[in-house]
Amino acid sequence: MKKFLINLGLLLLVVVALVAWTVLPWIGAVALAVALALWMALTRGGRQAGSVTAVGVGTLRQRLGSSSVIVIGIAGVVGVLVALLAMGQGFQATLQSGGRDDTAIVLRGGSVSESQSVLTRNDVDAIEQAPGIARDAAGKPQVSAELVVAANLRKKGSDDDANAQLRGLDDTAWALRPTLKIVAGRKFKPGLNELVVGQGAQREFAGLDVGDEVKLGMQTWKVVGVFASGDAYDSELWADRQEVASAYRRGNSAESVLVKLTGAGAFAAFKAALASDPKLKVEADTTRAFFARQSEGLAKMIRVVGLTVGVIMAIGAVFGALNCMFAAVAARSREIATLRAIGFRGGPVVVSVMLETMLLALLGGLLGALVVWLVFDGYTASTLNGLTDVMFQFKVAPALIWTGLKWALAIGFAGGLFPAVRAARMPVTTALREL
Repeated sequence: MKKFLINLGLLLLVVVALVAWTVLPWIGAVALAVALALWMALTRGGRQAGSVTAVGVGTLRQRLGSSSVIVIGIAGVVGVLVALLAMGQGFQATLQSGGRDDTAIVLRGGSVSESQSVLTRNDVDAIEQAPGIARDAAGKPQVSAELVVAANLRKKGSDDDANAQLRGLDDTAWALRPTLKIVAGRKFKPGLNELVVGQGAQREFAGLDVGDEVKLGMQTWKVVGVFASGDAYDSELWADRQEVASAYRRGNSAESVLVKLTGAGAFAAFKAALASDPKLKVEADTTRAFFARQSEGLAKMIRVVGLTVGVIMAIGAVFGALNCMFAAVAARSREIATLRAIGFRGGPVVVSVMLETMLLALLGGLLGALVVWLVFDGYTASTLNGLTDVMFQFKVAPALIWTGLKWALAIGFAGGLFPAVRAARMPVTTALREL
């Protein structure tokens, strides 16, 4: 019973330590590493732990197979976890990067996306009169009424079709997106069935090179330009709104209105003016907040899936580390007993086994993070956002690598603690008799 209570207390200690470790910033980890180094350099017990660790590390070549199990297992956990988190972060960054605090988007009240919104010509006219809207040199409001429809296109290198987002917009739209650049060809001309396509859409779908013709909405359109924006717009096709409305029988309606404000501080007055107009049933938000909300759901789901898969794989890696380190302790039982007999304490033995396991875990974490960074950083993928494909790039950021390394060290800690305690508790006489 006493042994069970001790093991239970040790298990609870491990859980508390791992929870604290998951929220520890990198500066805290550096502080712990410095404290450990000082303890090993300045105290007798620390120097003993260093000596035992050096002996254990020196025998790794003789245990190459079991050590590789720990390294490869943890590398797999870190690789999968960081890759999934990088996918979610890349998708979120792609959508959010198109948002600004000095531009606003207006949708029909209660709509959570452009595809759910419908605005009439009267709505658009009323929105243009709201205060806080910037004007060009000619005094024209910087407002773009926009229409979004799903266009069916064939994917490159495949016979499969997918939905691309075709955005019909007013000529003012270009001024509202200052970071967008035409990289090939030219802008479309109002009143013609002409398209400009994002770089992401051009990479994903066939027949979107400059000069190509593509059939959309029972009409033939000519691709006249390619643009780059570095955000979700890269996945879209753009054309004149009136032509899109005619091809898809949308009348003179719009789904959203994009507005350039005189400054970020003008948004509150602009939103209040729309809310106080009894003829309007609309909702306004800054484009930064709007795009952040659009990406939140899928990004959260990807994080949950990544953490769930990571936990399952981590449990397997912990058991693998436990088996390997128990075997290592058993193989070194005479060596450990001899050290204990000549005056080495139990504490340094525990620390040495833990350090050996966590060094292997760190090596596995670095290996997994390196592979993911080499393979996935900047890798272009696509996913559904609503009914259309959105192209985005994986982002293996330093913060994600640090998260992976924390998981690796946590697995090493959990996998090495119980074998380390067993080694420290091993009676000297029993260990010497066993071998």
